[in-house]
Amino acid sequence: MTDKREYRMEELARLAGITVRTLRFYRERKLIPPPRREGRIAWYDDHHLARLRTIAALLERGHTLTGIAELAEALDHGRDVADVLGVTPTEEEPVRLTPEELAARFEGEVTAENLAAALDLGYLGTDGDEIVHISRRLLDVSSELVREGIPLAEVLAAGARVREHVDDLAEMFADLVLRHAAEPDLHRLRPLARSVVEAELSLALDRRLRKRD
Repeated sequence: MTDKREYRMEELARLAGITVRTLRFYRERKLIPPPRREGRIAWYDDHHLARLRTIAALLERGHTLTGIAELAEALDHGRDVADVLGVTPTEEEPVRLTPEELAARFEGEVTAENLAAALDLGYLGTDGDEIVHISRRLLDVSSELVREGIPLAEVLAAGARVREHVDDLAEMFADLVLRHAAEPDLHRLRPLARSVVEAELSLALDRRLRKRD
């Protein structure tokens, strides 16, 4: 196992492809975390290098420094991935993304407000310089909806409304199983609950489409 690398300011700037003056500016704007101090020497590590490369990628995609600063603050104060995933088993597959990969998924829609909303919903957590989305299915669906022209803010607002309804449905099903099942195992019976919800949603969409025809 190799030791964590550390860099002096000049070396970090060279590796990131920026000037020392730019590095100082980013530090003053709090776009990168403070370095480790050893007397008068400032030591930076791979975390700082990854953040600088992320900043460069976001700037190339047209994000402003003000917007990047807001995103950095939202991520730095967001919930850790352990808080999001917890210890409860899940059928959903988490997805790890760099900030620039997330920006590419939702071109022009990754604002500080949308990022904070996704963190509040528990869709996102942070793990070092990586972002973790709690569900590949939700990530794929939400990015597809944005590609269809629906603003990400409205997708997230809809997700919050759906969360309220499915929480009620989960509570109802859990109560039903615990009261009546011969062997009340929620993990074993959850596919049945999912099938009921999927079938009823499909039927509801059929009714909605017939009304529009």
